[in-house]
Amino acid sequence: MKADPILNKAALLAKKRFYEEALKILKEEEDRYYGSFKYYYLYAVISLYSGSFAEAHEYFNLARKIKIKDPQTMLGQAVLYLRRMNTGQAVEYYLNVQEMEPKNRIAKKALAVIRKYSASEALSDWLSFDRLKKLFPAIPSAGIETKKAVNTIIVLSLVLLVSYGVLTIINILPNPFRNRNQRPAADFILTPQERGNPVQVDGFYRYILTRDEAVSLYDNALNLFTSYRDEAAKININRILESNASEGLKNRARHILDNMEVPGFDNFNRRDNPSYSDVKDETIIYRDVHVIWRGMATNVEITNEYTRFDFLVGYDTRRTLEGIVPVIFYSPVAINIERPLEVLGRIRLMPTYSEIMLEGVAIHQSGRLEN
Repeated sequence: MKADPILNKAALLAKKRFYEEALKILKEEEDRYYGSFKYYYLYAVISLYSGSFAEAHEYFNLARKIKIKDPQTMLGQAVLYLRRMNTGQAVEYYLNVQEMEPKNRIAKKALAVIRKYSASEALSDWLSFDRLKKLFPAIPSAGIETKKAVNTIIVLSLVLLVSYGVLTIINILPNPFRNRNQRPAADFILTPQERGNPVQVDGFYRYILTRDEAVSLYDNALNLFTSYRDEAAKININRILESNASEGLKNRARHILDNMEVPGFDNFNRRDNPSYSDVKDETIIYRDVHVIWRGMATNVEITNEYTRFDFLVGYDTRRTLEGIVPVIFYSPVAINIERPLEVLGRIRLMPTYSEIMLEGVAIHQSGRLEN
């Protein structure tokens, strides 16, 4: 954990088994750490050790919405499923952890326990708190003191600068400070033939592009993609895919799509966040684009397999309703219908192409949204 006075204090208290004091400190600062994976994970794992399993479940879910493939978070969720005798879900999580970390000792031990005590009565007898505790993910270590951290960083930075400066001059190591905010573009650059024949003349298309427009749209999409602005790039790509662009150009565009990442609240580029009215005006070009919209939830339906609700977009202020969008999460999600929420979701087109729904990625609710 990076040096953070509040999170460090809570971690230190938890290490000393003062769990309630640690949770009190964290709870008082919930709004400060809105959208922080480290905060949610720390709160969840301390709750786990304190025996507050409901809160642990809630905060592990919040953490995983930000980092869906974090092994430690999955270990926390898995042990909660195991405690509830939901061995099928627990095994799935432990196997996922093993796939990411083949030598993970907790996952290996948990799977051995489940195999050994496969009968429900035997497993129930085994599941005491002290035994379960051996399967808990570790409480994160507190960071070092700020002054010491600064001195350490300065020394390490000087060493790295000198080392890399010398080694890059003699071409032994690549320079890590060059284009560090850019994805490599080499695999996506158009060939001379693709650039020379970017459109086709036969057929019916939603958009008709000139040669220059087709190439310009692709180049712009590639520039956005290499700058990690995936959602803005998708808009250009969707226009290409619905146009008279050549199959070669469309295949290149699809290749870019295949290499995009699912964003979280922590890395979503909000300057590329289209409004509800933007999407309604031209739904087709926003297909599969991720958005973060605020509003309220109504008609909520939660099962073990999914969560559905109608999202009142823009109604977080209780003054303006921009529209109503169906939302589905393919997992149970805790929602307070009395409070505003932000939904991070992928835009899906309904069969008519004139209506949309959101496939949920993550939800954020906190008192901060009330303001």
